[in-house]
Amino acid sequence: MDKMPSYTLRQLVLYFLKLGYAGFGGPVALVGYMHRDLVETRSWISEEEYREAMTLAQLAPGPLAAQVSIYLGYVHYGIWGATLAGLAFVLPSFIMVLVLGITYQHFGGLPWIQAIFYGVGAAVIGIITLSSFRLTQKSLKNDYWLWGIFSIVCIVTFIAEQEILWLILVAGLFYWLIKSPSQATPKVFIFLPFGVVPTLYSGSKLTQLAWFFTKAGTFVFGSGLAIVPFLYGGIVKEYQWLTEQQFIDAVAVAMITPGPVVITVGFIGFLIEGFSGACVAAAATFLPCYLFTILFAPYLKKYGNNPQLKAFVTGITAAAVGAIAGSVLVLGKRTLTDTPTWMIALAVVVVMLKFKKIKEPSIILMAAFVGIFLKYFL
Repeated sequence: MDKMPSYTLRQLVLYFLKLGYAGFGGPVALVGYMHRDLVETRSWISEEEYREAMTLAQLAPGPLAAQVSIYLGYVHYGIWGATLAGLAFVLPSFIMVLVLGITYQHFGGLPWIQAIFYGVGAAVIGIITLSSFRLTQKSLKNDYWLWGIFSIVCIVTFIAEQEILWLILVAGLFYWLIKSPSQATPKVFIFLPFGVVPTLYSGSKLTQLAWFFTKAGTFVFGSGLAIVPFLYGGIVKEYQWLTEQQFIDAVAVAMITPGPVVITVGFIGFLIEGFSGACVAAAATFLPCYLFTILFAPYLKKYGNNPQLKAFVTGITAAAVGAIAGSVLVLGKRTLTDTPTWMIALAVVVVMLKFKKIKEPSIILMAAFVGIFLKYFL
C-alpha cells in the first residue's frame, strides 16, 4: 500500500456497487469482469496485485468473487477499503434476494408460482450439473489421487445425503501427506475443531443460524456452488428448517440474481427467520471470508506459494468438488421426478453447451415459461 492509488475509495465502492447489481454469470465471470475493468481498462490494480488476489482466493475459504473484491479493496485502502468494497459488492444482490424472499413467502402457495418453480427447479439441476462437471475438469485434471478423493466423497455424500466435514478435512490432510510426506506444518490442524464441535451446540434459532452459516462460510473453497451440499445437509436434513422444494427454489433465486451465488443464504435465512434471519445468515457466511482475507493479506507474499499449504487446499478442493457432485445427484433424485423435468434439465445442459453466450438468468426465465406452459396448457 505504498504507491499512491490513481482512484479514490469512493470510485472503487461505486464500481463494486455496480458489479453487485449488474454482474451476472457466476464467480468465474465476476472475477473476469474485475480483471477487465480494474486491471486492463482503468489500470487501478496491477496485474501482480490481481494475481495475489486470485492466489489468496484459492488458498483461503470463502466464495471466490467476494474474496477477490475484498482483497482488491484492501490493496490501496487497507481494512476500510476491504470492508467497503466487500459490502458494496454483496449489498445489491442481498437486497434483491430479500425482495424475492418476501414475494416468495406471500405468493409461494399460488398455482402460478408453483408452475414457475416446477420449470425453474429442473433447470437449476441442469445448470449445476454442468457447472459441477466443468469445475471437476478444472480442479482435478489428470491427478489420480485427486480423482480418488473426488470419487470417495461424491459417493459418501450421495449415500449420506449430506456433506461430511471431517471427510473433507481428512482429504486435505491426506493429499498434503502424499505430496509433502517429509514436511511438517501443524497450522493446518486449526481447522479440525470446526468439524466436530458444531453439532453439539444448541440455542435460539438465530444463534443456531449464526453458527451454522459461519461454518458454511468457513468451508466454501473456490466456487459458490461448494456451499450447496453443506447447506442441504444442515437446512433440509439435520435441522429441517426448509423443505427440499424450498431449498431448490433458494438455489434458483441465487441463479437469477447478480452478484455472488452464495447470496442464496440471505433468501434461505429470510424463509427461516424473516429479516433477522436473512441478515444473520448473510453476515455469518461472509464474515469468515472477510476475516481470512484481511488477516492473511499482509502475509500473502511470504506464504502464498508454500507447497504444503497449497497441497492441503488442493486436497480440500477436490473433496469439495466431490461433495458438489454428490449433492447434485441427491437434488436431481428429488427434483427430476417425471419426464418433463428430465427433459428440461437435459435441454438446459444441451443449450449451455451449444450456445455458450446464453447466461443462466435467461435460461431460468425460459424455464419459468416452460413450467407455466406445462402446468396450464398440458
